[in-house]
Amino acid sequence: MDHPFDETTRQQIKQRSAAFVRADPLTAASPLKPAAVALVLAAADVPRETAFLLTLRAASLRAHSNQWALPGGRCDAGETPVMAALRELREELGLSLSEADVLGTLDDYPTRSGYLVTPVVMWAADSSRLVPSPDEVASVHRIALSDIAGKDAFDFISIPESERSVIRFRYRGQLIHAPTAAMIYQFREVLAGRDTRVADLEQPVFAWK
Repeated sequence: MDHPFDETTRQQIKQRSAAFVRADPLTAASPLKPAAVALVLAAADVPRETAFLLTLRAASLRAHSNQWALPGGRCDAGETPVMAALRELREELGLSLSEADVLGTLDDYPTRSGYLVTPVVMWAADSSRLVPSPDEVASVHRIALSDIAGKDAFDFISIPESERSVIRFRYRGQLIHAPTAAMIYQFREVLAGRDTRVADLEQPVFAWK
């Protein structure tokens, strides 16, 4: 499936997202704090190709500094995951979208650091004027969907600290780990029409805090 950045692709991804059946969420009694991330589909650097926006977190952040991440954060009181993802996107990248731009949601991912993260897939018709917050974002990258489709884009390794496999996304010499890699991987599977679960995919030890 090709992914030119056009209305046909938007409709195709919206249909695939609608067909995706989310796993049952954890109970309300879960000790994990609700959070959300924005998986924003936008124009790639390569003309006419669709990409998603990925950030490198600022070095000054107290938690998870210098790590790759989708824009997002903790849900404020009274916020839904969609509301939180839209707010965090606006605060981190200066990109204002609305609920009309949301194409769907993926499975909640429980992190080792105590969050239950809902990935919200959305479409940015115009992302030409991003204004990254220097307090939160070191850089913004447009990852073409073709870069996550390859057979060798992801790998799975073992670590002595866990019986679960650690997932890694390989991108231009960089290793991007879970939770971000897990959510990108599930989106890749949704694009292919597969309901693949990722909650059991492990994070590297440095991301456990």
